[in-house]
Parts: sequence; C-alpha cells; structure tokens
Amino acid sequence: MPNVEQFPFVNAETKLGEAGFRPQMPITLTSPQHSTITSTLLDTGATVNVLPYPIGLDLGYIWERQTATLNLTGNLAQFEARVVVIQATVGQIEPVQLVFAWTKAVQVPLILGQVNFFMEFDVCFYRSQLYFVVSPKNKLPK
Repeated sequence: MPNVEQFPFVNAETKLGEAGFRPQMPITLTSPQHSTITSTLLDTGATVNVLPYPIGLDLGYIWERQTATLNLTGNLAQFEARVVVIQATVGQIEPVQLVFAWTKAVQVPLILGQVNFFMEFDVCFYRSQLYFVVSPKNKLPK
C-alpha cells in the first residue's frame, strides 16, 4: 500500500477566485452496517472530527443508541453531538479508526480535525501550489 497520497485543493467558492480553494479530499467511511465515499474538509483549526447527521444515518447509525455525548463549540455549539468511531480509508493508505462528533447539524461539511485525524496522519500543505500530501503518522518519506 502506498504511504503517501496527494490531493489537489478544490475550488469550493468560485466567486472568491484563488481564495476559494479548500483542502478537500475523498474519504471512505466504513461502519459495521455500511460504507460510503464522501468528500471531507481538512481543518487544522478544528479540535475534533465532525460527522454531519445525514452521513451518520447513511452509515446506519441510530442517534438514540449513541450514548456518549460531547459539547461542540463555535458555529456548532447549538447542536447536540454524539461520539461514534468509524473506520476511515484515505486513498490506498491502510484504514484507521477515527473518532467523530456526530452532530445533528445538516448544513456542515464532514470535517477532519486534530482529534484524531491529525493524530493519525501527517499532512503537508502546499497551498501556493494548490495541493497537499497525506501520509500515515511517522511514515513520511525523508
């Protein structure tokens, strides 16, 4: 399996021109019931990984069965959140277990944050060249 995956920045807001590019990438999420491929935003300023409500439903999770709760901050502070652990695959890199705050919010992207995406992966952003590189922790080529 490759140790490095490269992704282009995505122009999420074309009206903003160069400023509209975001570090987004496809990710495969696998629960005991289902698997889905979706787009995710890498956010070094986010404390936790955030799973939007509809994607949690697509994966077969039932809100009432998730008993571990947590409080989100910022724009998501008004929404309830439950803890779910999901197997995640980035490109051809070996799958890892990621902990998500599954929120009732619908109009939020899937966000990868410090806990625990950036604890499991090393990421190098080459913003001026509009790409970024993801590799498993401690396996970045020298």
